[in-house]
Amino acid sequence: MCLKSPATSANLGAGFDCLGLALDFYNETIIKRNNFFKISIKGEGEDNPYLKKHNLFITIFNETYIKLTGKKDLFSFNFINNIPLSRGLGSSSSIIVGAIASAYYLAGLEVNKDTILNNALIYENHPDNISPAALGGFVCSVVDKDNVKYIKTDISSDVKAVVCIPNKQISTNVSRSALPKHLSLADTSFNISRSSLTTAAFMSKNYEMLKIASFDKLHENRRMKTVPELFKVRELARKNGALMSNLSGSGSTFFNLCYKDDANKLKTILENNFPNMKVLELNFNNQGIIIS
Repeated sequence: MCLKSPATSANLGAGFDCLGLALDFYNETIIKRNNFFKISIKGEGEDNPYLKKHNLFITIFNETYIKLTGKKDLFSFNFINNIPLSRGLGSSSSIIVGAIASAYYLAGLEVNKDTILNNALIYENHPDNISPAALGGFVCSVVDKDNVKYIKTDISSDVKAVVCIPNKQISTNVSRSALPKHLSLADTSFNISRSSLTTAAFMSKNYEMLKIASFDKLHENRRMKTVPELFKVRELARKNGALMSNLSGSGSTFFNLCYKDDANKLKTILENNFPNMKVLELNFNNQGIIIS
Protein backbone atom coordinates (compact mmCIF):
# COMPACT_ATOMS: atom_id res chain seq x y z
CA MET A 1 0.00 0.00 0.00
CA CYS A 2 0.99 3.61 -0.56
CA LEU A 3 0.10 6.34 1.92
CA LYS A 4 0.21 10.09 1.36
CA SER A 5 -0.20 12.15 4.54
CA PRO A 6 -0.34 15.94 4.21
CA ALA A 7 1.48 18.75 5.93
CA THR A 8 -0.71 21.06 7.98
CA SER A 9 -0.69 24.58 9.34
CA ALA A 10 -2.35 25.15 12.70
CA ASN A 11 -3.51 28.00 14.94
CA LEU A 12 -3.85 30.38 11.97
CA GLY A 13 -3.49 33.35 14.23
CA ALA A 14 -5.92 33.39 17.13
CA GLY A 15 -7.24 29.83 16.70
CA PHE A 16 -4.86 28.41 19.28
CA ASP A 17 -4.98 24.59 19.43
CA CYS A 18 -8.29 24.40 17.53
CA LEU A 19 -7.93 25.74 13.95
CA GLY A 20 -5.90 24.13 11.19
CA LEU A 21 -5.76 23.37 7.48
CA ALA A 22 -4.10 20.85 5.17
CA LEU A 23 -1.54 21.60 2.46
CA ASP A 24 -0.88 19.85 -0.85
CA PHE A 25 2.53 18.75 0.43
CA TYR A 26 3.07 15.21 1.63
CA ASN A 27 5.09 12.53 3.28
CA GLU A 28 4.76 9.28 1.33
CA THR A 29 5.06 5.81 2.85
CA ILE A 30 5.10 2.51 0.98
CA ILE A 31 4.40 -0.53 3.17
CA LYS A 32 4.64 -4.14 2.02
CA ARG A 33 4.29 -7.45 3.80
CA ASN A 34 7.72 -9.01 4.02
CA ASN A 35 9.64 -12.00 5.39
CA PHE A 36 11.70 -9.67 7.57
CA PHE A 37 11.52 -6.12 8.94
CA LYS A 38 13.06 -3.50 6.63
CA ILE A 39 13.15 0.29 6.71
CA SER A 40 14.47 2.94 4.32
CA ILE A 41 14.20 6.73 4.62
CA LYS A 42 14.65 9.30 1.87
CA GLY A 43 14.38 13.04 2.29
CA GLU A 44 13.93 14.59 5.75
CA GLY A 45 15.73 12.54 8.38
CA GLU A 46 17.55 10.23 5.97
CA ASP A 47 20.92 11.05 7.57
CA ASN A 48 19.64 10.56 11.12
CA PRO A 49 20.33 6.98 12.28
CA TYR A 50 18.13 7.56 15.35
CA LEU A 51 15.02 7.69 13.14
CA LYS A 52 15.70 4.17 11.89
CA LYS A 53 16.04 2.72 15.39
CA HIS A 54 13.34 4.81 17.07
CA ASN A 55 10.81 5.53 14.33
CA LEU A 56 7.56 7.04 15.59
CA PHE A 57 5.56 5.88 12.56
CA ILE A 58 6.61 2.25 12.99
CA THR A 59 6.03 2.33 16.75
CA ILE A 60 2.46 3.63 16.35
CA PHE A 61 1.78 1.34 13.36
CA ASN A 62 2.87 -1.76 15.30
CA GLU A 63 0.95 -0.82 18.43
CA THR A 64 -2.22 -0.21 16.42
CA TYR A 65 -1.84 -3.26 14.17
CA ILE A 66 -1.27 -5.63 17.12
CA LYS A 67 -4.25 -4.14 18.95
CA LEU A 68 -6.46 -4.71 15.89
CA THR A 69 -5.23 -8.16 14.82
CA GLY A 70 -3.50 -9.69 17.81
CA LYS A 71 -0.54 -10.44 15.51
CA LYS A 72 2.90 -8.97 14.98
CA ASP A 73 3.40 -9.40 11.24
CA LEU A 74 6.51 -8.28 9.39
CA PHE A 75 6.55 -5.40 6.92
CA SER A 76 8.97 -3.31 4.90
CA PHE A 77 8.63 0.48 5.26
CA ASN A 78 9.85 2.90 2.61
CA PHE A 79 9.56 6.51 3.80
CA ILE A 80 9.79 9.47 1.42
CA ASN A 81 9.75 12.43 3.78
CA ASN A 82 9.10 15.90 2.38
CA ILE A 83 7.66 17.65 5.44
CA PRO A 84 10.44 19.40 7.42
CA LEU A 85 10.88 18.25 11.01
CA SER A 86 10.08 20.61 13.91
CA ARG A 87 9.14 23.50 11.63
CA GLY A 88 5.43 23.94 12.46
CA LEU A 89 4.10 22.04 9.43
CA GLY A 90 2.57 19.15 11.36
CA SER A 91 5.23 16.51 10.66
CA SER A 92 4.36 14.62 13.87
CA SER A 93 0.63 14.72 13.21
CA SER A 94 1.19 13.52 9.66
CA ILE A 95 3.13 10.56 11.07
CA ILE A 96 0.58 9.76 13.78
CA VAL A 97 -2.49 9.88 11.56
CA GLY A 98 -0.72 8.09 8.72
CA ALA A 99 0.53 5.26 10.93
CA ILE A 100 -2.91 4.59 12.41
CA ALA A 101 -4.64 4.74 9.03
CA SER A 102 -2.08 2.34 7.54
CA ALA A 103 -2.52 -0.15 10.37
CA TYR A 104 -6.30 -0.19 9.87
CA TYR A 105 -5.90 -0.63 6.12
CA LEU A 106 -3.41 -3.50 6.37
CA ALA A 107 -5.51 -5.13 9.08
CA GLY A 108 -8.31 -5.28 6.49
CA LEU A 109 -10.52 -2.80 8.32
CA GLU A 110 -12.31 0.32 7.12
CA VAL A 111 -10.19 3.46 7.36
CA ASN A 112 -12.79 5.53 9.21
CA LYS A 113 -11.37 9.00 9.74
CA ASP A 114 -13.33 9.68 12.94
CA THR A 115 -11.88 6.50 14.43
CA ILE A 116 -8.41 7.47 13.28
CA LEU A 117 -8.72 10.91 14.90
CA ASN A 118 -9.86 9.52 18.22
CA ASN A 119 -7.01 6.98 18.21
CA ALA A 120 -4.58 9.78 17.35
CA LEU A 121 -5.47 11.53 20.63
CA ILE A 122 -3.47 8.82 22.41
CA TYR A 123 -0.33 10.32 20.87
CA GLU A 124 -1.33 13.98 20.33
CA ASN A 125 -3.78 15.64 22.72
CA HIS A 126 -4.39 18.75 20.61
CA PRO A 127 -6.61 18.32 17.53
CA ASP A 128 -5.51 21.37 15.51
CA ASN A 129 -3.02 19.42 13.36
CA ILE A 130 -4.31 15.84 13.46
CA SER A 131 -7.77 16.92 12.24
CA PRO A 132 -6.72 18.52 8.94
CA ALA A 133 -4.10 15.80 8.44
CA ALA A 134 -6.87 13.19 8.51
CA LEU A 135 -9.72 15.18 6.94
CA GLY A 136 -8.12 17.79 4.70
CA GLY A 137 -9.48 21.29 4.15
CA PHE A 138 -9.99 23.83 6.93
CA VAL A 139 -11.04 22.30 10.24
CA CYS A 140 -12.23 23.77 13.52
CA SER A 141 -11.97 21.03 16.15
CA VAL A 142 -12.16 20.47 19.90
CA VAL A 143 -11.77 17.51 22.24
CA ASP A 144 -14.92 16.54 24.14
CA LYS A 145 -14.99 13.47 26.40
CA ASP A 146 -11.93 11.95 24.70
CA ASN A 147 -13.40 12.41 21.22
CA VAL A 148 -12.54 14.90 18.49
CA LYS A 149 -15.54 16.99 17.48
CA TYR A 150 -15.05 19.05 14.35
CA ILE A 151 -16.52 21.04 11.50
CA LYS A 152 -14.65 20.88 8.19
CA THR A 153 -14.96 22.77 4.94
CA ASP A 154 -13.07 22.56 1.66
CA ILE A 155 -10.75 25.43 0.75
CA SER A 156 -11.39 27.11 -2.60
CA SER A 157 -8.95 26.72 -5.48
CA ASP A 158 -9.09 30.54 -5.74
CA VAL A 159 -6.52 30.80 -2.95
CA LYS A 160 -3.05 29.31 -2.43
CA ALA A 161 -0.45 29.05 0.31
CA VAL A 162 3.04 30.53 0.27
CA VAL A 163 5.12 29.20 3.15
CA CYS A 164 8.51 30.42 4.35
CA ILE A 165 10.61 27.74 6.04
CA PRO A 166 13.67 28.92 8.02
CA ASN A 167 16.61 26.62 8.67
CA LYS A 168 15.98 26.79 12.42
CA GLN A 169 13.94 24.08 14.13
CA ILE A 170 11.64 24.98 17.03
CA SER A 171 10.49 22.40 19.57
CA THR A 172 6.78 22.67 20.35
CA ASN A 173 7.44 22.05 24.05
CA VAL A 174 10.10 24.76 24.18
CA SER A 175 7.84 27.10 22.22
CA ARG A 176 4.99 26.58 24.67
CA SER A 177 7.23 27.68 27.54
CA ALA A 178 7.14 31.21 26.08
CA LEU A 179 3.36 31.46 26.50
CA PRO A 180 1.90 33.70 29.21
CA LYS A 181 0.43 32.22 32.38
CA HIS A 182 -2.37 34.80 32.48
CA LEU A 183 -4.24 36.86 29.87
CA SER A 184 -6.04 40.15 30.25
CA LEU A 185 -9.77 40.31 29.56
CA ALA A 186 -9.08 42.62 26.60
CA ASP A 187 -6.59 40.20 24.98
CA THR A 188 -8.87 37.23 25.63
CA SER A 189 -11.80 39.02 24.01
CA PHE A 190 -9.58 40.00 21.07
CA ASN A 191 -8.54 36.41 20.40
CA ILE A 192 -12.02 34.95 20.76
CA SER A 193 -13.41 37.48 18.28
CA ARG A 194 -10.61 36.92 15.75
CA SER A 195 -10.74 33.14 16.04
CA SER A 196 -14.50 33.23 15.49
CA LEU A 197 -14.15 35.54 12.49
CA THR A 198 -11.38 33.38 10.99
CA THR A 199 -13.65 30.34 11.23
CA ALA A 200 -16.56 32.22 9.67
CA ALA A 201 -14.32 33.52 6.85
CA PHE A 202 -13.20 30.01 5.88
CA MET A 203 -16.67 28.51 6.22
CA SER A 204 -18.23 31.21 4.02
CA LYS A 205 -15.15 31.39 1.74
CA ASN A 206 -15.03 35.13 2.39
CA TYR A 207 -11.23 35.12 2.38
CA GLU A 208 -11.01 38.90 2.17
CA MET A 209 -12.19 38.97 5.80
CA LEU A 210 -8.96 37.22 6.84
CA LYS A 211 -7.17 40.56 6.52
CA ILE A 212 -9.02 41.56 9.69
CA ALA A 213 -9.45 38.18 11.37
CA SER A 214 -5.98 36.63 11.32
CA PHE A 215 -4.35 38.43 14.24
CA ASP A 216 -3.36 37.13 17.65
CA LYS A 217 -2.41 38.43 21.11
CA LEU A 218 -1.63 35.12 22.80
CA HIS A 219 1.32 33.34 21.25
CA GLU A 220 2.67 34.56 17.90
CA ASN A 221 4.82 37.53 18.88
CA ARG A 222 6.26 35.70 21.88
CA ARG A 223 7.23 32.67 19.79
CA MET A 224 8.56 34.72 16.88
CA LYS A 225 11.21 36.31 19.10
CA THR A 226 13.30 33.16 18.67
CA VAL A 227 13.47 33.91 14.92
CA PRO A 228 13.20 37.74 14.76
CA GLU A 229 13.36 37.72 10.95
CA LEU A 230 9.79 36.39 10.96
CA PHE A 231 8.48 39.83 11.94
CA LYS A 232 9.85 41.13 8.63
CA VAL A 233 8.34 38.17 6.75
CA ARG A 234 4.91 39.00 8.15
CA GLU A 235 5.18 42.70 7.39
CA LEU A 236 6.40 42.18 3.83
CA ALA A 237 3.86 39.45 3.05
CA ARG A 238 0.91 41.55 4.22
CA LYS A 239 2.11 44.44 2.07
CA ASN A 240 2.36 42.23 -1.02
CA GLY A 241 -0.88 40.34 -1.32
CA ALA A 242 -1.12 38.05 1.70
CA LEU A 243 -4.67 37.90 3.05
CA MET A 244 -3.27 36.33 6.18
CA SER A 245 0.30 35.89 7.36
CA ASN A 246 0.81 33.84 10.50
CA LEU A 247 3.23 31.65 12.38
CA SER A 248 2.52 28.05 11.34
CA GLY A 249 1.84 26.05 14.49
CA SER A 250 4.61 26.84 16.95
CA GLY A 251 7.01 27.78 14.11
CA SER A 252 9.46 28.31 12.70
CA THR A 253 7.59 28.19 9.36
CA PHE A 254 5.51 31.21 8.39
CA PHE A 255 2.23 30.53 6.59
CA ASN A 256 0.75 32.98 4.08
CA LEU A 257 -2.57 32.70 2.26
CA CYS A 258 -3.27 34.76 -0.85
CA TYR A 259 -5.35 34.71 -4.01
CA LYS A 260 -3.89 32.33 -6.58
CA ASP A 261 -3.12 35.17 -9.01
CA ASP A 262 -0.90 36.81 -6.36
CA ALA A 263 0.92 33.65 -5.24
CA ASN A 264 3.86 33.62 -7.64
CA LYS A 265 4.58 37.31 -7.11
CA LEU A 266 4.49 36.88 -3.33
CA LYS A 267 6.75 33.82 -3.52
CA THR A 268 9.30 35.73 -5.63
CA ILE A 269 9.33 38.72 -3.28
CA LEU A 270 9.83 36.53 -0.21
CA GLU A 271 12.57 34.48 -1.92
CA ASN A 272 14.43 37.65 -2.91
CA ASN A 273 14.21 39.15 0.57
CA PHE A 274 14.86 36.01 2.59
CA PRO A 275 17.37 33.92 0.61
CA ASN A 276 18.19 31.85 3.71
CA MET A 277 14.61 30.51 3.82
CA LYS A 278 12.94 27.91 1.65
CA VAL A 279 9.79 29.38 0.07
CA LEU A 280 7.09 27.08 -1.32
CA GLU A 281 3.96 27.93 -3.30
CA LEU A 282 1.35 25.28 -2.49
CA ASN A 283 -2.25 24.37 -3.18
CA PHE A 284 -4.50 23.19 -0.37
CA ASN A 285 -5.43 19.57 0.30
CA ASN A 286 -9.16 18.90 0.77
CA GLN A 287 -8.91 15.09 1.09
CA GLY A 288 -6.61 14.52 4.06
CA ILE A 289 -4.71 11.23 4.07
CA ILE A 290 -4.76 9.25 0.82
CA ILE A 291 -4.27 5.47 0.70
CA SER A 292 -3.90 3.48 -2.50
